[in-house]
Amino acid sequence: MASRNMTQAAFFVLTALADQPRHGYGILREVEELSDGAVQLRVGTLYGVLDRLTADGLIVLDREEVHEGRLRRYYRLTDEGMRALDAEAERMAAGASAAKRRIAEGRGAPGPVTNPAQGPGLAGGLA
Repeated sequence: MASRNMTQAAFFVLTALADQPRHGYGILREVEELSDGAVQLRVGTLYGVLDRLTADGLIVLDREEVHEGRLRRYYRLTDEGMRALDAEAERMAAGASAAKRRIAEGRGAPGPVTNPAQGPGLAGGLA
């Protein structure tokens, strides 16, 4: 997955699996909680993401168990999945840091002068 961008859904699914294996419904709930409700995956989307992450070797089927007559599949991160999640978190943090610096620089810069004759001169005073 390092060769292509990680989707928001994939990022949150990997994050949901970082601490322990989870089944599909557990992943859905965890993603919603981790994202403060901003990411609400549909079941079909989740299983598409799980299939893609499995094909990429970032997660594997941990176990299957029957619960109330239904089969639950639990997924867990692989070592490669943990590395990919860590790299994506670092990339996102670096991007956020760059944005914060730029915002701070923008706040410290003087606003545009609409009439240069009335604005401050080079020394900060009026010309």
